[in-house]
Amino acid sequence: MAKLTKNQKKAHAKIEAGKAYSLKDAAALVKEITTTKFDASVDIDVSLGVDPRKANQMVRGIATLPHGTGKTVRVLALVTPDKEEEAKAAGADFVGLDEYVAKIEGGWTDVDIIITTPACMAKVGKLGRVLGPRNLMPNPKSGTVTNEVGKAVTEVKAGKIDFKVDKTGIIHASIGKVSFPADKIYENAMEIISVISKLKPSAAKGTYFKSIHVSSTMSPGIAIETKSAGI
Repeated sequence: MAKLTKNQKKAHAKIEAGKAYSLKDAAALVKEITTTKFDASVDIDVSLGVDPRKANQMVRGIATLPHGTGKTVRVLALVTPDKEEEAKAAGADFVGLDEYVAKIEGGWTDVDIIITTPACMAKVGKLGRVLGPRNLMPNPKSGTVTNEVGKAVTEVKAGKIDFKVDKTGIIHASIGKVSFPADKIYENAMEIISVISKLKPSAAKGTYFKSIHVSSTMSPGIAIETKSAGI
């Protein structure tokens, strides 16, 4: 195990061993234990009692965080010329089609979200080899394949996130920055937990929320008392 730095030891000392904190207390504590010189991200990890290998237990959804993620989201709109102005007006960082398809085929993926329309999927679908491993492939379920391009761009810029359970049954998501007031971190966490709760598969048996942890970049995780999150 790597040796802890002086600041890391101080952070660990502020977390009571074996204790599960209320979500409100954890939202305040995560600010206290973060010692990075940059504005660290605040993340939530939710372990679910599902088997992601079974299609009827896959948990995937969309949450619109009331206070956004605090991150600058770079959006590429792969659209036909008639949709370009709509995408630009909504704040898309890159707009076009054939030239960006060619760039992506060449390995360019310097974006966070790609939004396209059903009509463009014949061209975009061929980019799966490049976009798939980077989780950038547009998907109707996440709202990134739509004819309402302007609305989709606006929502993503405002804090809409797409999440899904990984192969170990855990959902990882960013819910803000350490610079956020504790109440905003709490409200963002509550929003994603609420959405995950509504997505419980009928095939999932036993305890759905196995554990919840909140942490920031390079900080230790804080265990959450699930009852405090209203679940």
